[in-house]
Amino acid sequence: MKIFVLLPRIPWPLEKGDKLRAYNQIKQLARNNEIVLCALNVDGNADKQKAFSMLQPYCVSVNFIDITKVSVLFNIIIAFFTGKPLQCGFYFSRNAKRKIHSLIKKHQPDMLYCQFIRVAPYIIKENLPKTIDYQDVLSIGMKRRADIAPFYLKPFFLTEYKRLRRYENYVFDLFDVKTIISEQDRDFIDHPEKDKIVIVPNGVDHDFFKPQNREKIYDVVFTGNMAYPPNVNAVEYLAEEILPLVWKSLPDVKMFIAGATPDGKVRRVASDKIIVSGWIDDIRDAYSQSRVFIAPMRIGTGLQNKILEAMSMKIPSITTSLASNPIGATEDVDIMVGNNAAELASYIVLLLKDKEKAASLAQNGYDFVHRVYEWSSVTSILEEAMKKVIKK
Repeated sequence: MKIFVLLPRIPWPLEKGDKLRAYNQIKQLARNNEIVLCALNVDGNADKQKAFSMLQPYCVSVNFIDITKVSVLFNIIIAFFTGKPLQCGFYFSRNAKRKIHSLIKKHQPDMLYCQFIRVAPYIIKENLPKTIDYQDVLSIGMKRRADIAPFYLKPFFLTEYKRLRRYENYVFDLFDVKTIISEQDRDFIDHPEKDKIVIVPNGVDHDFFKPQNREKIYDVVFTGNMAYPPNVNAVEYLAEEILPLVWKSLPDVKMFIAGATPDGKVRRVASDKIIVSGWIDDIRDAYSQSRVFIAPMRIGTGLQNKILEAMSMKIPSITTSLASNPIGATEDVDIMVGNNAAELASYIVLLLKDKEKAASLAQNGYDFVHRVYEWSSVTSILEEAMKKVIKK
């Protein structure tokens, strides 16, 4: 197949989950197919030359389309008054649409594949087989943000939630193949035929994320894009509610917060016991130099790559049911799952004190992700779903 891949962001560097998913799917799909990549550049700070060099080996054509801030603002306003999700407006540009249509006409692909409903408006009218990767359910993520938002922001988040929910339903019937990252997320889609959505999980590069024998500098680690609201919320939860309980039992515990572009709220929690690193060249250093990994997620959707990476590096891991359910690991065997600050704090203390329990959990988690989460096998699910449509 010749597959035209349309992304809302340039998938490099891999500091965000959607970039990681896109990059690895392209890499795997390129083994048996021709990939024409088209990625929008909205934030404007991508290293396009480096990104091109990393993507070009897997693509017959690599195209980056810049969208100006003026265009973003203009189209957000249009989306607001036309009832579309603001996220779709943020990523939309008429100029970009013309370029995308021209690229499709030039390359004549067998399949159009877009990531997120954010870029669906670009291709919904193209008369070719189409696949959309919902990835996760953006509407539910917005609803969860509304639940914890200050009163003055709740109306904004709730309005966007309703618009996203309607649009998720609307695009369903316009695509031949629909994919999503987990069964839990599929159940949130508001469509009577949602069972037709194909579950395509993420994988882990086990050759890259593998155990390392390093000196343990930190007791607990949390990683991720630290400008992403669910991660910011998790950091505040750690600093304000979880760690104070840990320190009652183990007053010298040190927490490492590692990840790109830390929000002001993240930077403010830094202290002699909470180290905030910002961007680090090799995220494996954060995992391998820490005794326990925790992802205390309270909002957001989808599948947390950070948990899979920690488990693949044989780090005993703790999370909440919100993040654990999509993964499918066995509680108290592969991973510890707590749903309030007291439970999460007690698991940190347990794993730091009980080396035998920590080693058993780490080994079981490692074995689990190697059985279930491998990029070539999960991407083959996507490829087969596309092939079925092409053959019809």
